[in-house]
Amino acid sequence: MNDDEPAARRKRPDREARADRPAGHPLASIDYSRPQYPHDIHPALVPGIGIDEQRRRYGIDKVVFGVAGVLTVAFVIWGIADPAGVGEVADVAYAWTMSHLGWLFNAVATVVLVSLLILAFSRYGKIILGKDGEKPEFSTFSWVAMLFAAGLGIGVMFWGPSEPLTYFLTPPPLTNEPESVEAMHLALAQTYYHWGFHAWAMYALVGGAVAYAAYRRGRTLLMSSIFQRLFGKRLTDGWAGQLVDIFAIIATLFGTAAALGIAVLQIGEGVVIVSGASELTNTMMILIIGVLSAGFVISAVSGVSRGIRYLSNINIVLTIGFAGLLFILGPTLFLLNLLPSAVMEYIGSLFQMMARSASWGQATLDFQSTWTVYYWAWWISWSPFVGVFIARISRGRTIRQFLLGVILIPSSLLFVAYGIMGGTAISMYRDGQLGELEEVVPAQVLFSMAENLPLSNVLPLLIMAILAIFFITAADSASVVMGILTTRGSQSPPKLVVVFWGLVMGGIAVVMLLLGDESALEGLQSLVIITAVPFALVMLLIIVAWFRELRSDPYTLRQQYAEAAVSNAVVDGVDRYDDDFSLQVVRTEPGEGAGADVDSTHEEYTGWYQRTDEEGEPVGFDFATGEWADGWRPETGEIETVPPDAHENPDLDPDTTPREDPRA
Repeated sequence: MNDDEPAARRKRPDREARADRPAGHPLASIDYSRPQYPHDIHPALVPGIGIDEQRRRYGIDKVVFGVAGVLTVAFVIWGIADPAGVGEVADVAYAWTMSHLGWLFNAVATVVLVSLLILAFSRYGKIILGKDGEKPEFSTFSWVAMLFAAGLGIGVMFWGPSEPLTYFLTPPPLTNEPESVEAMHLALAQTYYHWGFHAWAMYALVGGAVAYAAYRRGRTLLMSSIFQRLFGKRLTDGWAGQLVDIFAIIATLFGTAAALGIAVLQIGEGVVIVSGASELTNTMMILIIGVLSAGFVISAVSGVSRGIRYLSNINIVLTIGFAGLLFILGPTLFLLNLLPSAVMEYIGSLFQMMARSASWGQATLDFQSTWTVYYWAWWISWSPFVGVFIARISRGRTIRQFLLGVILIPSSLLFVAYGIMGGTAISMYRDGQLGELEEVVPAQVLFSMAENLPLSNVLPLLIMAILAIFFITAADSASVVMGILTTRGSQSPPKLVVVFWGLVMGGIAVVMLLLGDESALEGLQSLVIITAVPFALVMLLIIVAWFRELRSDPYTLRQQYAEAAVSNAVVDGVDRYDDDFSLQVVRTEPGEGAGADVDSTHEEYTGWYQRTDEEGEPVGFDFATGEWADGWRPETGEIETVPPDAHENPDLDPDTTPREDPRA
């Protein structure tokens, strides 16, 4: 039987099945009575439900918006009024977090990657992030291009040249001698470790779970929607779900604010170079944030989303073009040899890097605090934002396609981009073009490299333009996601809500920069790590919740039935007829068939596809025709006609009585 065959074609009323039995059939005497399923359809035959097929009323969740808004606004006010006080509290919280919970971030990164690889190659990997038979919304080429766009961001320009150079000059503890050939290869491998498979596995976890909940289970694009099976509907719609969404908002706010902060640091260095100013001051940084935030507000309230999308695409092209320019004008032959070797070094030393922890000594703990744990916390903070984005572009793909694509495709791009930028920085340093470096200042390295290339007068302006566009588009996109989280999953949140979160994000970026030292990175790192702790625990719960949902998926049920039916039939056939038997579908005694070990009427299997109206009241639905019992039309969002014989239709919920439109 074809799993993709429409449910209506596969359903057969009881009387037809009984009539099909020939006289004398061994089961002809069984008086079969179909159990009561929602909408009279077995859970194994439900094709799935898309988010756009459900009826719900969106609006601001006052608890989520109020709690998250008050906490973050209060933090901004406190940080601006008393940065020293915030700094003291942040230092204490940061020290405690690193001493007691540093292992948690390493554990989350490893558990997430391993779990998703197991999931991708398991039987669940064939489940579609959409309805049965649904095709991908975007072509493979377009999908890959958008994943590339998600993979490129502010961090590539900021850390791309400086991070490998830092590891080359000061290798991770207990590894290699500084400035050695081994240190050069490990420098890129360590960078790949922080930006590669582990990072994208975190995004894939959130994105895949959200896409599954929205496009196969018909829920909203909320973090809390993932946990309906784990928490139960009452808690998910109540305080437990609201707490998850609040944690997601706070993590996104601080993670994105950190990215905006490093963009401001680098733009500020560009302004210093172009204007000839002596140094980058706090006043200059706040002014830059103000100008860029004004650009974000204009983009958010003007409704020019298409223009911002085009601008973002142009920015991706500029970034790739800049990396290509470095490759062509820089040490091309050196890079061609270095990049493959660095990738193999990453793969070969991956387990060794994963094994590092505080047990390796204080030097390793300090290194992990500054780099590895900070990155894991940053990716956890960004996962709601990036996860929702990749979920919205991946509808119709199988879980296997989604997970392997999201983990491998952006990582491969970043391996090339970081290899070019980091390899060029190391090559220029070895040739003496970057001068004597007592300390690597990340915001300055890229501009120092640009000074040694042709068009050195134009490249700083290009770099600042790329970073400015990244700032505006990242703030815009992240604010929309937080708007979704505070409006019960509305895909078009009110503009004022979006602007509010964008301004709060800019305020947090200001506070982060004010807390740091001369390079302003300590404030960014400590606050990202502290605020990511709650959502790190949520990430582990997402794994449990998603696996539990997949166990009761219609596809899983069909596979379970198929395996049991074939196994039982083969044993019985060989026992009765040796080699001369074939299979056919007949009824068995209750409890002896393919679903003997499954209670298919249990709410675990049936509760999710009971259709409801905007008030949450059950409404009948015909999966074969797509008709609602009360006449609601998804195209118009209105109740147009109540079918007079709806209660007689066997495909509609027999317990549901057609209701009058309350708006009439």
